[in-house]
Amino acid sequence: MSDGVFDAKVAATYDADHGGTDPAHIAQTVDVLADLADGGGALEFAIGTGRIALPLAAKDVPVSGNELSAAMVAEMRKKPGGAYIPVVIGDMCEVRSEGTFSLVFWVFNTIDNLTTQDAQVACFQNAAAHLDPGGRFVIETQLPPLQRLPFGETRLPFAHEPDHWGVDEFDVTTQSYSSHHLWIKDGQAQHLSVPFRYAWPSEMDLMARIAGMTLEHRWADWDRSLFTKDSTKHVSVWRKL
Repeated sequence: MSDGVFDAKVAATYDADHGGTDPAHIAQTVDVLADLADGGGALEFAIGTGRIALPLAAKDVPVSGNELSAAMVAEMRKKPGGAYIPVVIGDMCEVRSEGTFSLVFWVFNTIDNLTTQDAQVACFQNAAAHLDPGGRFVIETQLPPLQRLPFGETRLPFAHEPDHWGVDEFDVTTQSYSSHHLWIKDGQAQHLSVPFRYAWPSEMDLMARIAGMTLEHRWADWDRSLFTKDSTKHVSVWRKL
């Protein structure tokens, strides 16, 4: 099984390079997920290095996961508690974990890693197949920043730090984009490009309907604030019918 983009080299520095490690934000995320699990088990799609799964398990929520990259899971196994979380290695669009769950969740823009609409629909269907009746499916992801993209332009910078530059390159005809990273480490430049596909919230609602789920909540962030025209991301919760 190929690790894809997230090989051992990327996995070793993933937490540091890609952020999302603010303790307050993680605690807030975990509190909401534990509440939505409502006393049942949780399954994380693309569990990665365990950034969310480990603190969620520490709140006595039974957590399982799936992950394409064995290298990412190997990093999680090094962390306290990481050896005890069941993980199935494989494509999250089709792999099955044992049993069913009250919560399936995806965080940190992971849906964008699926680069076709068919794959995103398949993942919604796979999530629904893992849910108990009335169970919840949660996605956290950014909104496409196209309002900041001048007409006719295709590139938008998103990082400009002394040791890290980042540029997103968009194709609005296919809803595909690539994130190009350049890091300066030990005096050497390291480059990484990752392909993605963005989907609008309304498009995800249709994917959920195809999979037999309906929208329950849509928030602007994990603080459950109101989702508005000015929001830059969303946390959406669908419930299995």
